[in-house]
Amino acid sequence: MSITFQFRSEQIIDSSSFSPTEKVVIAGGSGFLGMNLAKFLENQQCDVVLLSRSRPQGTGKWTHATWDGRTPGEWVTHLNGATALVNLTGRTVDCIKTPDHCDEILRSRVESTMVLGQALKLVEQPPKVWVQMSTAHIHGDPPELICDEESALGYGLAPTVARAWEAAYAQSVLPEMRQVILRTSFVIGSAGGALQRLAFLVRMGFGGTVGHGRQGISWIHEHDMNRLFWRAISDESMQGVYLATAPNPVSNAEFMRALRKALKMPIGLPAYEWMVRIGAPLVMKTDPELGLYGRYCISKRLKEEGFTFEHADVESALRDLYGK
Repeated sequence: MSITFQFRSEQIIDSSSFSPTEKVVIAGGSGFLGMNLAKFLENQQCDVVLLSRSRPQGTGKWTHATWDGRTPGEWVTHLNGATALVNLTGRTVDCIKTPDHCDEILRSRVESTMVLGQALKLVEQPPKVWVQMSTAHIHGDPPELICDEESALGYGLAPTVARAWEAAYAQSVLPEMRQVILRTSFVIGSAGGALQRLAFLVRMGFGGTVGHGRQGISWIHEHDMNRLFWRAISDESMQGVYLATAPNPVSNAEFMRALRKALKMPIGLPAYEWMVRIGAPLVMKTDPELGLYGRYCISKRLKEEGFTFEHADVESALRDLYGK
């Protein structure tokens, strides 16, 4: 059967040559999480399609399709007959929060989610499951409270963006699709993400406590993150909102101590709040509040559903990443 798609730009795409296969489409797949997941899924014998604005760095057996995250295009055909859609799209929050950057952070998440919803309505065989990334930061920055999936949502830029992100998903996902939202914490991996910046500071001798050091760090090892994505894709009983975080969050002081130990750095100069507020934007080109605030999150649902973490405590997780 030949399928013809009509888009607002009057572009016509004929999918008569498209043959549905078992595959996973990763939107926003060129970043740290997307590339990690693509490699993991290849080992699971999956056919992987990466949607991104630019071609991903590195090599793999995946297929790359260019999109702008805002409008339908030829990439839509890859959704037809796919097993799962995983949406990771969003501008990094590791930046100075100028008005322009805040606007980009919001729009990149909401608009990409909405256009995926538009695309799903254009194909005959949409994926059976849509796994949507969100953020554990939706619960805000409570100083000491431990949050789970039933906790109140927070106040500020990140919770506001997360609410809009999840609302766009609820509006866009097809009713017949299985729906999984992963509110992701700090994903730690040695080859990418924010941990690289922290490791650099530790190696330079500046890896001490940040601020008062009591702010929570909820984290998850990259391998457990991939295992959780895989469970969301393959386990038909998994449905709804989950906190994607290891069961043992720690304070900033504990995390930095564990990172210094993993990197065999005996000293780490502390960074007082006034130093972070001046140095983060000037030197690191990032938001000081990313280091000064945090949250303690534990997933009640993953525990109830029997998900086991291969890296449940931060010392062994960091030792696994840097012990070699």
